[in-house]
Parts: sequence; structure tokens; C-alpha cells
Amino acid sequence: MQVSLRLDSEGLRAFHLNLLQRLAATAQVSVDVRPAESGIPDSAAALFQLETAIHGLPANGLAKRLPLSALAPYQATQPSASPDLVIDLCGDVKLEGTRVWRVTYDGVAGEAALLALILDGRTPIARIEENDTTIAEGRLGTEYGGIALASFQDMLARTASLIVAAMTGAAHAALPVLPESAQAGVPPQIPSTTKLGVRAGKALARRIVQKIYHLCYNAPHWKVGWRDTGGRDLFDLRAHPATGWQVLPDDGSRFYADPFPILYQGKVTLFVEDYVHRLGKAIISAVPFGPSGPVGRPEPVLDLPYHLSYPFVFERDGQVWMVPESCANRTVDLYRATAFPGGWVKEATLLSDIVASDATLVEHGGRWWLFATVRDGGGAFSDALHLWSAPDFRGPWTPHPKNPVLIDIASARPAGRMVKRGNDLLRPVQDCRRSYGAALGIARIAHLDVNGMEQVVETILTPGALWSGRKLHTLNEAGGLEFIDGSAIAPRWKQRGGGH
Repeated sequence: MQVSLRLDSEGLRAFHLNLLQRLAATAQVSVDVRPAESGIPDSAAALFQLETAIHGLPANGLAKRLPLSALAPYQATQPSASPDLVIDLCGDVKLEGTRVWRVTYDGVAGEAALLALILDGRTPIARIEENDTTIAEGRLGTEYGGIALASFQDMLARTASLIVAAMTGAAHAALPVLPESAQAGVPPQIPSTTKLGVRAGKALARRIVQKIYHLCYNAPHWKVGWRDTGGRDLFDLRAHPATGWQVLPDDGSRFYADPFPILYQGKVTLFVEDYVHRLGKAIISAVPFGPSGPVGRPEPVLDLPYHLSYPFVFERDGQVWMVPESCANRTVDLYRATAFPGGWVKEATLLSDIVASDATLVEHGGRWWLFATVRDGGGAFSDALHLWSAPDFRGPWTPHPKNPVLIDIASARPAGRMVKRGNDLLRPVQDCRRSYGAALGIARIAHLDVNGMEQVVETILTPGALWSGRKLHTLNEAGGLEFIDGSAIAPRWKQRGGGH
């Protein structure tokens, strides 16, 4: 297949070269490079330089400007025959008799549209359209809200993932249904150079305020909430309980997050991410729970040279197992407790050479399934869901042929164990449209097998009067006790103690 990629000659970036290299693995690729009708204003470069200096961003990211000579391998000396497919990144290709895929962001073509949406604080829906047909779509996201350059690069990377998935036939033509409107309204107007300049000035003011804020507070500072379900958990209630939540106390120098309880030998033990602010790194700690709450404070049970979180614990074959998140080590590892709740020994590496977040296992349809969001080729940590399956939780794990099975910042990333209610398999998901971990969704798995995965998000829970944390992103239950977490703030000057 011969594929032509339409690029703006005034705005060649590392992203375009990366995309060409990935497309070349499946097709013969050439470029149509000339000035676009509507490109990104030059003043965006000043904004990007400012953010690079303030936030220490790498200078060689996907938004890096490249000379046209970088396209030499894809520019033939003799014009070739008409391509079989044109992938239009500029929105100005009009050809008769040739297939054209038009890439849009909330219905507007071009990377200037993407940047405008980012500056407006929106969550863009990227679509690949052929005539009036949607070939693929994804809800793009970032963990760097408020930083235009980092957000721009994350979303460019995921745009590439969407295009490649469409080329291989793995992409979905429709996003999961959400119980609220995503961001309806008229498409944004592409800002002028003057408007971008004004926004750059405002961005600087925000950065200064944020710098002062971070001098005074630890942020984020997560809190774990817990309660006795009384026989009805959030999967039943689909709302915060009227009684509210009790908070697992901390000393302000550390926070607890990602609560995973387990009922083992008749007792509930809670495992948490235990993050010490001054170290900038987390370990896994555990605390037993009685009828009145925690018995003592969380104590370390697994400490490794790299950051650990999301301690997915489960019982099988009479033993307790854990799959903690260890994306900092580029692995997904399986541990077994030899002296519960401690004595963890590594039994296997399930996945290697991968940046996978919040690996969550479930047994379904006679196989084990592993859900995780993957940061492949750059991009966000939370918007590209990948699946693997295996005959046993120890492996061997086989990647799903349609990975990523979902690109959606609103419902891709796992948020706790999946549960069964009658014939339904329910999946807690993170809704990161407003920011990382901002809200918690409950999705029903409508279809899961080697042919694909489909889900419907039925409920979205946000912080409020009954849970005063600023965010909400984990849900788990065991032994009649239910746990969530959310972000708060902790003044630095009130800290005591040095931590574990």
C-alpha cells in the first residue's frame, strides 16, 4: 500500500518524523509537504520556550521543530503514482478518486486546533474521518494539565497511536458511552498570534502562583477514605454514602493512596502506596483493620529502589499475591507473600520493557486478563488501554491483537479491582478529563474476548460534600469495608517526623 502524509512545511516537528517511521513499518510512505492554510502561530514557540525553561522540559520532545531536510528519506526524486491513501494532518486535501483520511480535533483539522483546545483547558476528541465516516476516534489526555507544551506532545503521541491503529485495523470507530456530555459546544476558534501572546503572559502568572503554592504545600497529597458498607457498596449505591467517609490519618510528611484491602484468614488488611514527600518515592505499606478502623498505622512491607504504587493484591491457591505498579522499572512483576502481610518474593515478571500503569487482573471467560494503560511512543500514562490474556495468572501473557483496545482519557485507566454483579463484570475506571485522578467511573464490560473489548461507563463519581478530597481515583472493597482515595493538601510547615 502506498500512503502519502500531508504535512505543513512551515511546522515540521519530530512528531511527524516519528509518525512516518511508524507508518513505514506497514506501508510505502511518501510526504506531501507545503504550507498549510492555517498553521500554528509563531508566538507559540515563545510559549513553548517559556514552559521549557520553567518546568525543565526536554528540548528534544515531539514538538521539536525540524528542518525539511529530515524528510529526505520520504521524498522521491521522481513523482510516484497516485497514493492508495492520503493521511491529511492539515485539513486541506481535496482529491477525487483517492481515499483521504482527515485528522480532526473536536471536528477541526490541523495541529493549531489541537493547541487551541489545550489552551482552552478542553479534552480533545481526535477523529480519523473518511468522507462522512469515522474510521477511528480517541479521547486524548495528559497528566500535565496547565503546561501547554507537555500536553501538546502527549496528545501528538497519542494521535500517532490512533493513526497507526487505524492502519492496522485495530482501532475502534466509537468511544465508550459516558453518562455525561463530554464537552459539547461549538468548535473553538484558532487563536491569533496576539491571543497566544496574551495567554503566554497569563501562563507565566499562573506558573509564578503555582511555584509559590508548591513552596508552601505538598501537592498532590492523597488521602484514603474508608467506611463499613453496611451491605451496600458504591457499585450498588452509584453515589457517595450519606454517612460519608472516615480518613486514614497521616502525619503530613507522607501520603497514602491506591488502597487495596484483602480479606485473608478472616481479617481485613489494607495495602497502600506510602509516599514520603521528602524522598519523592513510594513504597508499599500495610495496616490491619478491625471493626473500628485501622489497628496502628501502615508499616512497610515492600521497598524497592524504584517507585511503587497500586498494590493489586489477591488470594489464589491459598496464598496472597501482589502485582504492584512498577512502571519506573519498566516491568509488571508478580510477588508472593511468604510472611503475610510481608515477606514478599518475586515469582515472575509478567511483562517487561514496558511503561504500564495500574495493572489489574481478572478471571473471565475461562482465561485471565490483564488491563493496564501503556505509555508507548510517548504520550500520556492514562489514555491508552492495553490488554493481555493468559491461561494462568502467572502467565505466559499474550498481548491483545487490537492493542490499544481503547484510547480514552475518560475511561481507559484502571481504578481498582473488577467485580461481578450477577452476569455483569463491572470495572472501576479513572476519569482524567479535568486532571489526573479527578473522578471515578464505573463501567460495565459489554464484551471481552480475543476479538476486542467494549465497555459502557454507567456512573461517574466526583468529590463533593460527602468526600471532601480534591480528587477521587481508586475504589476497592473487602470484608464489608470499602476504600477510596482523593487528593488534598498538606502545609509543609506543619509536617512532623521523617517517615519510614
